[in-house]
This record gives sequence, C-alpha cells and structure tokens, in this order.
Amino acid sequence: MMGPAHSLSGAAAWLGVGAAAAAAGHAMPWPVLVVGALICAGAALAPDLDHKSATISRAFGPVSKTLCEVVDKLSYAVYKATRGAGDPRRTGGHRTLTHTWLWAVLVGGGCSAAAIFGGRWAVLAILFVHLVLAVEGLLWRAARVSSDVLVWLLGATSAWILAGVLDQPGNGAGWLFDAPGQEYLWLGLPIVLGALVHDIGDALTVSGCPILWPIPIGRKRWYPLGPPKFMRFRAGSWVEMKVLMPAFMVLGGVGGAAALNFI
Repeated sequence: MMGPAHSLSGAAAWLGVGAAAAAAGHAMPWPVLVVGALICAGAALAPDLDHKSATISRAFGPVSKTLCEVVDKLSYAVYKATRGAGDPRRTGGHRTLTHTWLWAVLVGGGCSAAAIFGGRWAVLAILFVHLVLAVEGLLWRAARVSSDVLVWLLGATSAWILAGVLDQPGNGAGWLFDAPGQEYLWLGLPIVLGALVHDIGDALTVSGCPILWPIPIGRKRWYPLGPPKFMRFRAGSWVEMKVLMPAFMVLGGVGGAAALNFI
C-alpha cells in the first residue's frame, strides 16, 4: 500500500486497541489514545526504510535518504544469506527484512528500552520521529507542498507538548506498566503494531509480504503471505484509495469513540 493508507491503517489499529481496552475495563487515558494513534500512524511507514522512493525516505531529508539506502543494502544482504531453495533471486531488499514480525518486535523493543534507559530526551526523540512520519502520512498533501523545516518544527513542538501532557499524573506515562522506572515502557507497543499493520497491508497487494520470516514455509524462507490472488490489488489502485482508506477512517472514528466511551 501507499504511505497515506499505511498511516491511516496504523492510527485505526491503535484506536481499535483502545476500544478493546475500554471494553475490557482498562480504558486508556485520552493522551495515551491520541499519542499512541499518532505513533502507530508514523510507525506504519517505517518498514519502507528499505525503499528509496517511499514516503519515509523524504521525511528527514538527506538523513532518511541515506538511511533508506543503507537499510536496502542490509536487507538485500540478509535475503541473499538466508534465502531458501524456492526463494527467487532479487536485485534489492524491498519487502524483505523490514517487512517481518521479527523486525517489528526488535524495533518496538528497542524503542521501549530507549524510553526506559534514555530518559526524557529519548522519549522526545521517539515522539519526534514518529510524529513527523505521522504528518507525512496523514497530512501528506500538505506535507508535500510545505517546507521540510516546518514539518520538523511541527513534529518537535508536538512532541514537547504531548510529552508534557503525558507526564501529568494520571495522563498515561505509566499506563499499563506502572512499576517505578517503567514509565513510557508502553511506547514500543504502537510501534510494533504499526509495523505489523504495514506488513498486513502489503500482504493484501499482488506481491504479498514475507511476514513470517525466518520461519520456513515449504522450500521458501521468504514466503510472500497474502490472500488468494483474485482478492489482491495493486498499490495505489482504486481499491486502496476508494475502499480501504475510507474504511480505515470510519473504523478509526468508531474505535476512538468507543475507546472514549462515547458509544
């Protein structure tokens, strides 16, 4: 899928988690719901770090472009080193390493660890990166015609404000993990969810997605999971733009309302 659809699906997924938590009697504080949805929307773009033309490659100027080139080469090297007898030869690393459950867990776990051991500045950095990506994905039309510096300033300002809100007693810094020293441990959860939602979205397209790597399926270690081929669509097609994106908006709205006990 394209960047805007990925971000919408990420936000909708976290709002759905909020609705499920409320139904189970463990409602999220509203800042956790909002911040988690924005982080998940940003994280849903991150697996495309292996694609030099993806939305994320433009998000941080030369830094993100260079990072995408490095990750592409790393992913390709891992693919070549681990491919099974039935896996085809490739010329690049797109939709390989960064499109797996293992990558999602490692990145989410790494961000949780950074939030715990890195303190406030690590939390602000995690929020800044994902809020910039959320702007690039959710407000992509405005972001395309705006200065990168303005988008970065919006991300930085929003990160500072939202971190301050979360730090207030009862607002969610210690949501889910409330032992001393575990504040913000939950930040890894929307990051894992966003990456997995991205992978599921790509699995719906014609190429499928090797989500289960390194678990082998038949003669393939990079098996492209997906529904039957007649149910798949091409990225950027009318199915994505006219069906899935409106559906994500509706589901996200319903999930958010349920999470806040409005319905």
